[in-house]
Amino acid sequence: MKRRVDGLRSEKAVRMALATAVVTAAALTGAIFLYMLVLAFPLFAHGHVFRVLIQDWAPLQGRYGIRPMIGASLALSFGALALAIPVSLGCAAFVSIWGRPKPALFVRRFVQTMTGIPTVVYGFVGAFLVVPVVRDVFQAGSGRCLFSAILVLSLMISPTMVLFFIDAMESVPKAYVLAASALGAGPAEKFLWVILPCARAGLITGVLLAFGRAFGDTLISLMLAGNAAVFPSSLFHSVRTLTAHIALVIAADFQSLEFASIFACGVVLYAVNAAIALVAWNLRSRLLENRP
Repeated sequence: MKRRVDGLRSEKAVRMALATAVVTAAALTGAIFLYMLVLAFPLFAHGHVFRVLIQDWAPLQGRYGIRPMIGASLALSFGALALAIPVSLGCAAFVSIWGRPKPALFVRRFVQTMTGIPTVVYGFVGAFLVVPVVRDVFQAGSGRCLFSAILVLSLMISPTMVLFFIDAMESVPKAYVLAASALGAGPAEKFLWVILPCARAGLITGVLLAFGRAFGDTLISLMLAGNAAVFPSSLFHSVRTLTAHIALVIAADFQSLEFASIFACGVVLYAVNAAIALVAWNLRSRLLENRP
């Protein structure tokens, strides 16, 4: 009986500690968001919220809109996803379905190693390898443009998606695959009609989290995108993302509206990434409930 009482007390203590950790983390996150709102308030008060979101960036003319940075961040993130998803899906299929054991294990270990490479390394490789190639092949000015950043960012987010895709594909019950084989389905048919539908929860989660990482990346866009505060109209034009804008303007006068713009960028980044996390959690919960 004493052991049982001690066990219940220990379990209660663990639950209280976990609940305290959750509340503390949520409170700190909310406090950070409120802090950014307070510091961005002067800009919102002078230009209104929607005007800040839809205006261009021209501080000499008194316009502190972040529309070009929002457009550049979205273009960079969706462009990187468009390149990374097919490659990641094929790599995950090779590791978990089609590859022989030794090559598949090598690819898995290589991808796991890539996830630990610092972002700045990708940036340096892009600056000294990708940028000159883009400049010479496409005659794209200095080569520091949206396209260069997309190429390197897609390489950086691919390992994250590959690992999520592998886990999702390996979680598909083997009985489903065997049943499809018994009905005469070939490898491509099993992949398209059995594995992908059953693994869709993990696949969607991997894509959303990779998008969040791409949207919040700083160094790749800062080093490779050119940092021109203009709305993206071509893959070969220089652009500035929200995170790069924060890094470039943070040295401005603390009392200026220019400085307040970085907190407006922070609010947008916070809101987008919070929305992605909520959508990923919600979709994953629904898909797992409806899983066959």
